[in-house]
Amino acid sequence: MITDTGKIELEVPRDRQSTFDPQLIAKYQRRFPGFDDKIISMYARGMTTREITAHLRELYGIDASPDLISAVTDAVLEEIAAWQARPLEPVYPLVFFDALRVKIRDEGLVRNKAVHVALGVRPDGSKEILGLWLEQNEGAKFWLRVMTELKNRGVEDILLAVVDGLKGFPEAIRAAFPEATVQTCIPGSSPGTHLLRHSLDFVSYKDRKAVAAALKDIYRAVDATAGEAALEAFDAGPWGRKYQAIGQSWRRAWGEVVPFYAFPADVRRILYTTNAIEALNAKLRRAVRTRGHFPTDEAAMKLLFLVLNRSEKEWTMPPREWCMAKAQFAVLFGERFTRAMA
Repeated sequence: MITDTGKIELEVPRDRQSTFDPQLIAKYQRRFPGFDDKIISMYARGMTTREITAHLRELYGIDASPDLISAVTDAVLEEIAAWQARPLEPVYPLVFFDALRVKIRDEGLVRNKAVHVALGVRPDGSKEILGLWLEQNEGAKFWLRVMTELKNRGVEDILLAVVDGLKGFPEAIRAAFPEATVQTCIPGSSPGTHLLRHSLDFVSYKDRKAVAAALKDIYRAVDATAGEAALEAFDAGPWGRKYQAIGQSWRRAWGEVVPFYAFPADVRRILYTTNAIEALNAKLRRAVRTRGHFPTDEAAMKLLFLVLNRSEKEWTMPPREWCMAKAQFAVLFGERFTRAMA
């Protein structure tokens, strides 16, 4: 028996009628209860199977082979399948769709594959990971399959979907959820804040604070007309003349920013201050970065699912901005939102 402190031998009583049944350690059990959970916890923190083997040997003097570690973590695959098929809420006022790239060995070559994450916000403001999809080739058919899967799992309506501008994605959402409002933006939780961070890449460190303050006037404008006027004022000002690439980058993405101005201030705030999807992706990237590449799709899914599972347990309270935002959702979407609240 492998325990937390090493290996021990057990003498299990036997009788001819097989009436004896162990209570603490079940028959044929080779690892002490909780041992597998420790392995899965280390795997979820980004440690490789060989790193876990070395860690167990160093701490407990246990020789657990990489094959044993893989066998323990493979049990997560059944949990993933059940999680991916679980019923969902009928209505999600807000859903963020985003993607990150992972390197996976496929047919002898290491390929870049996209992992797509859907983060939903329930009517009470609490967050939930709706699903995780891994795909090498993205397109309208793939997105429609994802939307159809969400409908089959009980989602009847999405009020506002925030996507990262992938080709065919907005059309697939509207095909499955015709009444959904789709905010297309550059990767990030909102177009304004992402562009702000991208703009500061052009700026020297000593000027960043002042430039950031000047740019906020653009995406905090009351409407698209005022926002464009603020952009022209920035271009004509000292920072716009010094860093001309900033104004050019905003103008290239202006078509993706304009729909953002249609939302009231409280809804905008929930979009650009929550940063939930970006915080989640940061954790996923941190775990992926320690691996380099994965041997199989299943290995990647195991790690990403465990990271998401740990993250969900940390979400205990809805964002404080939700209290004001839900009032605006009730105004914008009427009965579609109020029925969900009921």
